[in-house]
Amino acid sequence: MNPSDVRLNPHLEAALQRIRTAAEQAAERGAEGMGMAALSAGQIKRRDALLSAQFLFRKQQALFGQRFYLSLRGQMAGEQKPKAEAGRPAQKAWTELSLMNDDQVDAMVAADRIGLAIGHQSEWELREVESYLPNLSAEGGERNPLRPELIAQALLDAVHVVTEDSDTRQILTDEMTRSLAQEMRACYADIAQLFRSRGLRPQDLRVRGSDSAGGGHSMHAPHSVHSTHHHSAQGGHSQHGPLSASGGGGYGGPPSGRGGAYAGGGGGWSGGASSRGAPGMLGAVEPQMMELLRRLAYVPSAPAALDAPTAFAGNWEADGGGAAWSGQALPPNLIVQHREELREAATGQLDHMVIDVIGSLFDQILADPKVPPQMARLIARLQLPVLRAALGDRTFFSSRRHPVRRFINRIASLACAYDDFSEDPGRAFLGQVRELVHEVAEGDFERMDVYESKLDALERFIAEQTAQVLQAGSDAAALVERKETDLRLQQRYMQQLQAALAPVPMPDFLRAFLAQVWSQAIVLAGRSGGGDEREQRLRQSGRDLVMSVQPKGGTAQRQAFLSQLPGLMRSLNEGLDLIAWPEPARKAFFGELLPAHAESLKGQGLSPLDHNLLVKQLDGVFGVSAPQEQDLPAADAPVTVPDGLDMAERLTPEEARRLGLVQETKVDWDGQVDIDLGAEAPLSSVDISIDGLPAAEAPEPSEGELLIEHLQLGFAYQMNTGEQWRKVRLAHISAGRSFFIFTYGQKHQETVTMTARMLRRLCEAGRMKAFENAYLLERATARARKQLAELSKA
Repeated sequence: MNPSDVRLNPHLEAALQRIRTAAEQAAERGAEGMGMAALSAGQIKRRDALLSAQFLFRKQQALFGQRFYLSLRGQMAGEQKPKAEAGRPAQKAWTELSLMNDDQVDAMVAADRIGLAIGHQSEWELREVESYLPNLSAEGGERNPLRPELIAQALLDAVHVVTEDSDTRQILTDEMTRSLAQEMRACYADIAQLFRSRGLRPQDLRVRGSDSAGGGHSMHAPHSVHSTHHHSAQGGHSQHGPLSASGGGGYGGPPSGRGGAYAGGGGGWSGGASSRGAPGMLGAVEPQMMELLRRLAYVPSAPAALDAPTAFAGNWEADGGGAAWSGQALPPNLIVQHREELREAATGQLDHMVIDVIGSLFDQILADPKVPPQMARLIARLQLPVLRAALGDRTFFSSRRHPVRRFINRIASLACAYDDFSEDPGRAFLGQVRELVHEVAEGDFERMDVYESKLDALERFIAEQTAQVLQAGSDAAALVERKETDLRLQQRYMQQLQAALAPVPMPDFLRAFLAQVWSQAIVLAGRSGGGDEREQRLRQSGRDLVMSVQPKGGTAQRQAFLSQLPGLMRSLNEGLDLIAWPEPARKAFFGELLPAHAESLKGQGLSPLDHNLLVKQLDGVFGVSAPQEQDLPAADAPVTVPDGLDMAERLTPEEARRLGLVQETKVDWDGQVDIDLGAEAPLSSVDISIDGLPAAEAPEPSEGELLIEHLQLGFAYQMNTGEQWRKVRLAHISAGRSFFIFTYGQKHQETVTMTARMLRRLCEAGRMKAFENAYLLERATARARKQLAELSKA
């Protein structure tokens, strides 16, 4: 029967077409690779063989693709036949048995080798694809019809069609294996996304129910009640521990409101508890592992064994200090306690490694000295959600932007900024985190968007809380935002003047002064409450300044210029004082203006027509009103501060006092900064990378000139502007990142404000650094690696 006539499951048909595309792309890449290999070949014989193979493959490339598709389709059709249709193969007599010849053995070995190469490159993506395939298999079809071994066999069949020469076959096989292994990683990822878009649900979310209402688990269940008791006993739990059976063998269910029904007769979860087929889900996890994680997550809080060294001393309760544990001991490490059960529920060595790594990380997290005990108890409730994320999503260990990592790191770093959780604002923050953690731990912790929504809620809470703190004081945030808006208006008006003054004849230095400096004075005069009169006077001064450098003919024009010059200079100084233009810049400008005035008295004057046209042109330039605040777009990028402009100079002495402005002249930049002996060295990507897992990204900088780009609202920092270090909390960042406001103190909070220029200089001088040398998970990983290294040496 022709394989093309066989009808496959529609979902598998779509996956097959995607693999066919990947094979065609790999064929094109392989053909190019043979040409590149021929150019770099060290021997003439090898180069000729590669070029010959490339030439032959180019001619037969269409045949190669067709044979690959038909071979793979035929194998998939055979995999999808149900056992009832295929029938049980009859036993052959011993006389009918025969040995495999060498060619068959070589083909099997080659197929296995190619399959291993493809599977090694696509391990994580293949696991996700496999979680969908039980939904597509016919009854009894237990093997993956998209597994790398079948693709490898199709590759060999296609190569054998292209040529009969063994050497050429070997070259084609090697090149195509390399190319196809690279293509299949993206191919498997696209297939998983394809299955999700078609509404398929991964098999790992299905928990097998009981065969009857009598309470016993199905005899085919991967993880039964009895096996759970057995492992719990091995792990040090009594028979009546958290996983002991009650009633008909069921387990304590989660709070009401969850999607899906809980079968109290030992049937486990059924229905729509969660759908990993929808977008935004974490990766695939084995069914028995998911069942065990849910049982551990939804059991009621109960004390562990009395002889456990880290046993709970009571239940969660709310007291005057927010969420607190009624005893003194920290919560236990559930992953370590149930290690044997978790390892048995996992099927691969990679999962075993992840379980051990996450268990070690929480050992370090719960013992981290920078995490307040109240926050450590809340983070302990996230052990199973974190393990779920690590088992199913390979980016958990490598990406610092992973939502689960960010959620853990952010609540830990924010907690470091509070000195007291017995009263607001620390108590309010702890209550907010307790609510978010409860929603994650008791909710659908398999969805990526759950963590993203909790992060957004946390960001909103911190922004509102810091805004309330600043409003209760001098309302520093409103003041710096107004100063920044002034700068944005000035920059917009500057661009407007630059375009309008471009065709006007005048010296270049004067055109730059009017556009970049005098525009600031005009805008500020209109927003400083001085009325329209001063703004109009400064506009007129800008027009007169251009006319003052024009050639003057005749005694009358020269006398008029000399009579207007004192008033013009007074207006110039008034405008420059308004924007606090530095004295050195003034001297440089007037040093160019005075010679220009002297030169204008020597030349041939303008004709009356040219004079009047120029005056009319300047009236049009300076008569256009400056932009208003409502004309500005939303601030989505840092404000560009002109060279030489210090935003601190825009503040009056009273405003600087209200803001607690830190000025550059008040800092002894040549003084030596005391070394903090208790501070830890910053970490690198090597310190937080674990052998056998995806390499981790470099941690965010905790000190140095790059720190200013990674400041986080609500985080704690160490600042040294005098003789000692002071712990501050970042309370506000202006929309254009030109002002940064910090607070310090507990009972009576004071503000410390600095411009972006001042803050950058502090960072470069080593006088500003993060309170933590790295985020919580990065610190835990580094300590776990160090501890493992010490044990290895011992």
